[in-house]
Amino acid sequence: MRLIPRVGLMLLGLLLSPWLWAACEKPIKFGALTWESGQFTSAVLRTLVEEGYGCATEEVPGANPALEAALAQDDIQVIGEQWVGRSPALQQAVDAGKVAVIGDTLQGGAEQGWYVPAYVLAQNPDLQSYRDLPRFAHLFADPENPGRARFVNCPSGWICEVFNTRLLHNSGLDAQFNNVHPGTGAALDATIAAAYAQQKPLLFYYWQPTGLMAKYDLKPIPLPAYNDACWQDLLRADGRSSCVSGMPTSQLAIAVSTPFVQQHGDLAALFARVQFTPQQLNSAILAMSEHQRSGHAQAQIFLREQPEVWRPWLSPEAALRMEAFLNRDAQASSGFFPQWSVAGGFNHWLNLLVRDYGDYFRHISQFTLHGLLLPIERLLAAMPPWLLLGLVAVLAWHATRRWLFVAGCTVGLFLIGAFGLWPSLLQTMALLVVAVGITVVLGIPLGIVMARSRRVHQIVSPVLDVMQTMPSFVYLIPVLMLFGLGKVPALFATVVYALAPLVRLTALGIRQVSPQLTEAAQSFGSSRWQMLLWVVLPLAKPSIMAGVNQAVMMSLSMVVLASMIGAPGLGEPVLQAIQTLNIGQGLEAGAAIVVVAIVIDRITQAYGRSKRQKQTGEHP
Repeated sequence: MRLIPRVGLMLLGLLLSPWLWAACEKPIKFGALTWESGQFTSAVLRTLVEEGYGCATEEVPGANPALEAALAQDDIQVIGEQWVGRSPALQQAVDAGKVAVIGDTLQGGAEQGWYVPAYVLAQNPDLQSYRDLPRFAHLFADPENPGRARFVNCPSGWICEVFNTRLLHNSGLDAQFNNVHPGTGAALDATIAAAYAQQKPLLFYYWQPTGLMAKYDLKPIPLPAYNDACWQDLLRADGRSSCVSGMPTSQLAIAVSTPFVQQHGDLAALFARVQFTPQQLNSAILAMSEHQRSGHAQAQIFLREQPEVWRPWLSPEAALRMEAFLNRDAQASSGFFPQWSVAGGFNHWLNLLVRDYGDYFRHISQFTLHGLLLPIERLLAAMPPWLLLGLVAVLAWHATRRWLFVAGCTVGLFLIGAFGLWPSLLQTMALLVVAVGITVVLGIPLGIVMARSRRVHQIVSPVLDVMQTMPSFVYLIPVLMLFGLGKVPALFATVVYALAPLVRLTALGIRQVSPQLTEAAQSFGSSRWQMLLWVVLPLAKPSIMAGVNQAVMMSLSMVVLASMIGAPGLGEPVLQAIQTLNIGQGLEAGAAIVVVAIVIDRITQAYGRSKRQKQTGEHP
């Protein structure tokens, strides 16, 4: 009987043994960072603190401003990666003595600027600075406007977008270069990857530390010398200076609370010694991205494979404890499940597809752009606003016969123009018209075939299931790599998203047509085409129009997602508002999308109602 208490005490001792020699009375709280380099650096620091110095750590989630405020109050003790000079709030905390910024975690600092692939400079050695760009503008032709060049800016809403836009203007480059906004960092990365796979010239904004810097050989275009006063003015959209300046190099450091430094001088000294080379940090970020690793998993690999880097950071005793931990960790079981993945194979296949057949997809993109999208957009732009408002009013009256709805449509669209969103509305409408047109041309015939053939129904239904349930982000980036940045990939992604409900509802409507009616038509000698055109489709019209209505609404719901891959329209101001926390701008653009959605929904629903329903006021 005495054996049980002894065993219990032994187990308790084993559980508590890491804390018996711990140097910290309470856990050290780290801010949970959302970007890859911050996740990796924080994971390395936490592992060193836990296993080398015996201190427990915790990770506290939150937005960056919230984490900085918590650090100033000592609610958290460490932010593992801080871009020095980027946060006025943190600088105020430093000046007040509440926060200390220590260390220099990236050798040479974080850089940003204008880049081109290395092969562009190898083929054009005279391209030596931004002043030479006008002579080489033909290399960077804009697919949407081949007579002009293209500069791919940083994502919409980022502060560098304003700087790059004003630098283009002040340097006179906007006379030849269109300013293209990719929408998101992922869209920018996909654009660079597609250009590199095809060995195409591309001029773009970029920065490090990032994984793409380790994956591709990217070379900066030298910009003017950095001038702080000019830099500060160029960051303001309403700035008036005509100066030009390069971009500063930012120091990456570790932000800690002042009480932490006072209580844990040994850990503060450790943080002051932590430093990665650009290649080490870029390679870690690339491995996290390509192998879907967390920052913690990548930190374990780094610490195990490169002890010569971190050993000088630690005291001799801490280094021995770290080595013992890493040896134990390497022998640990990998878990129940095998490590399988199709990501690498699919990425390799996609890169080969872009490299070998990218030109064919770009020809399709050019045809779609110049044959469909741009003509409709120019037609809408050529109409006076009052004429377009009048046409919508006539269409609304013809569909509903309700003057109140007509007045609501007119006032709603007028307010969109008053908010300054009329050009964005026309861009969205052009994309919507083409997307719905392609969807109808493909969807209704496919729905008819599905209704007539059980085998086709069995084959197509799983495909439609995938199209409806697959997250749009999954196929946005591959489509962008194949068709290029801008309107065309947004168009094809919209068609994929909107096609399924139209096909299903068309097939459903045809299957619901009464067999007695089709038999009656056959008894009068109707051919299959006559029966389809004059009996089946008219009877299935309510269901088909419901499918058209759903296709239109789902196409409209894609406008914000489309803006993430560089498609202009009403989604672009929404995306900018999200990334800049401009709630007023987001409210205006969001209200505009709601107005357009209501107008289109009510009109398409009205055309789907039968004559009897219109006369009695019933709804289908």
